[in-house]
Parts: sequence; C-alpha cells; structure tokens
Amino acid sequence: MRILLTGASGFIGQHLLQALLADGHHVVCAVRRPRTSTDPRLTYLHADFANDTDKSVWLARMTEVGGIDVVINTVGIFRESGSQTFARLHVEAPRALFAACAESHEVQLVIQLSALGADREAASAYHLSKKAADDYLASLPLRAYIVQPSLVYGSEGESSRVFRTLASMPLTLRFGSAPQLVQPIHIDDLVGAMLGLLKHRLPLTPGSTALRVPLVGPQAMPFIDYLQALRSAMGMGHQLVLPLPGALARLMAKFGRVLPGGLLDEEALRMLDRGNAGDSSMTTQLLGHAPRPVQDFIRDPGAERARAKLGWLLPVLRLSIAAVWIITAIVSYGLYPVEASYELLARTGIPPALQPLMLYGAASFDLALGLGILFLRRRRWLWLMQLGLIGFYTVVIAIQLPEFLLHPYGPLTKNLPMLAAIWLLYELEEE
Repeated sequence: MRILLTGASGFIGQHLLQALLADGHHVVCAVRRPRTSTDPRLTYLHADFANDTDKSVWLARMTEVGGIDVVINTVGIFRESGSQTFARLHVEAPRALFAACAESHEVQLVIQLSALGADREAASAYHLSKKAADDYLASLPLRAYIVQPSLVYGSEGESSRVFRTLASMPLTLRFGSAPQLVQPIHIDDLVGAMLGLLKHRLPLTPGSTALRVPLVGPQAMPFIDYLQALRSAMGMGHQLVLPLPGALARLMAKFGRVLPGGLLDEEALRMLDRGNAGDSSMTTQLLGHAPRPVQDFIRDPGAERARAKLGWLLPVLRLSIAAVWIITAIVSYGLYPVEASYELLARTGIPPALQPLMLYGAASFDLALGLGILFLRRRRWLWLMQLGLIGFYTVVIAIQLPEFLLHPYGPLTKNLPMLAAIWLLYELEEE
C-alpha cells in the first residue's frame, strides 16, 4: 500500500516508519524538515501542522504525490510551546487532513493516533483536543481506526527515560491517594498492532465508520508499581516510596512545569489520578499474541541501569559544581576578610594597585561560571574553561603558597576530584 504518514520524525512515527518499510509498504512522510531518500519506497514532503490548517493544502499534497491508499496521523505533543499548540496540532490541522481524506477518491483508510482518556470523561486540555479530532474523524464517511494507547515504552523515548530515571532513584514520591492505574505498552507492540490494523481490518460497529481501538499492555497497575517493575527489570531492589497528601501533591504539581525535564504539572497529575488503563483484547487480537509485560521492557539491564542513574546523578553533580563557584564568589565578595584575601594575592606577586581588581574580578568570574552552569543550554566550552582555570589556580598556588599543597585538610589536592568531575561532565555533555 501507499501510505501518507504524518509525524514520521517523532518517537512513535520513526518506529512506525521503519516497520511499514520492512512490511513492504510505500511511505510518503509529511514532516517539517523533509530530506532526500535513497529508498525508492520512501518519499518526504514538507508539512507543518502548526500552519497547515486548511483542507485545500492537504488535498493539493495528496494530488501531488498521488495514489495514497492510507493516511496515518501520529502528530502529537504533551505540552504546548509557542506555535505548537493543542488547538493547531491536535485539532485544526488533523481536521483539515481528515476532511481532505474524505474528499479524496483514493484514500481508503485513516488511522489516527490518539490516547486513552480522550473520551466523554476527558477533562484535560490534552485529552479534549485529541477527542475533538477523533470525534470529527468519526463523523466523516470514511473508514477510520482511532488508536488509543496507554503509556508507551521505548528505550529511547523521552518519557521512558524519565520513568527509568525515577525508578533508579533511592526514593520516589507518591502523589495523592488515587489508584493512578496505567497499562504500559511497548513501542514494538504498539507498532505491531497498528500494522495489524492494515492487515486484519477489525470490523466496525454497525452504522459507524470509525472504531476506537485501545492498545495497552497485559496488566493494569498503579504508576508506583510501574516504576518498581522497571526498577526490578534493571536489576535493582525495592524503592522507598514517600506518600504525599493530595493537597501537598497538588502544590508541588504547580511548580512541576518549571523543573528541568519534569513531566508533572497540575494537568498531568489530574490525568494520572484519572487512570490510564483499558481492555487488552484488541491488542492481543491484532498482535496474534499477548503484549509483552513490563518486566520484559528492559533488554540490557546493566546499560539501562547506568543510563537511568546518570539521569539524576549528573544534574546533582552539575548543581554541586555550580554551588562551589557561586559560594566561592559570595565568600570572596566580603564574607572572608578582604584584607586577608589581599595578603594572599600579595604573596602570589599581585601588586597592591591591582589587588581589588583581581579579587572582585575573579569573584565575578566565579559567579558567572556558576550561573552559566545553571542556565546555559550548551556547556561543553564552559567545562573546558573551568578545567583550565582550576588547573591554572592549582599550579600557581602550589608554587606561590606551598603550605596549601601540604595542608592536612587538602584544600589544593581536593581540586583533583573536582577536575575529574568536570572532565566527566565535559565528556557526557551533548555536543
């Protein structure tokens, strides 16, 4: 079949694309940044869901590429950012796409990737936006499957990385007292079930043109138990759980959006409290076997455990080094006697006229380094600068102030683990 796939550059879209090609289909990928393909079965074209909200745009595209049998929409966001809004990406652009499909004389089937919870009881903006597109698709005279997965696990998925990190920590928090049921499905099973829809064409309810298909793992479990299952699969023991009362949980969720890498905010907490579980019978039918359980999600326990621990240990290390620079600056500004600082500078050969400039200039530079660690997105050059600076300080002080080199508290030799830690951060920093 010739398939138009939207969202092909996303986590689920990438996996689905490879599976479609492996199954022998011809795929046209609608993405924001198209590229040239050497595979004759693969074509890219430009599309931007933030702007392509008119039916005529999609009709023109389908006419241009021609012969589209199936359209699969996997575009989705969990949080809004700039022009990437729920209204545009989840409602307006999909409706325009679906309307174009209904007018096309070639499209036989549409598969819409939605989510469990996009139903009559939907309350979150995320679920309501998904439901709006789903309902519109179901109203069209066009055969459609509305796929509604629970949490999707994949080793490289962003949410999966966060969950593994949470599972690897010595302590986790339980937010409130709701059951918070989830029914995670592995990305391979999700993709396999979606391929199954192309092969088996589940029967529709009499009088309807669309079928909502829950895709879930074999077992529903509280979210805390999901983290424990991931932890066990990584070869780790029991995790201590600290329960938080509902009021305190909601208060913490208010600040969750501003935390780096945080997935929890007030809306996410409401979605978690509502639960995310369903009937696995359709998943089993489409796969031809039961979906894999959570304990089989982790394929390389040692490697996943190391990566998961680095997910929280590296931020702790970064924060501690930032604190060293910031506290050093504050102390140098006057908490440590200024005259004593001038005396040390004089012993290193700094003339009196330059001592204030050296003291406060170095303190300001230390403060800038600490703030740079906290707020800059690209820090590889910053780690190199710190390595050079600490190395320079160490050599100068060892020569000019040798008592610090031989001091029993080791104020200078403690630079060695500091240098090693900064080197580690440099090597692991994204380029």
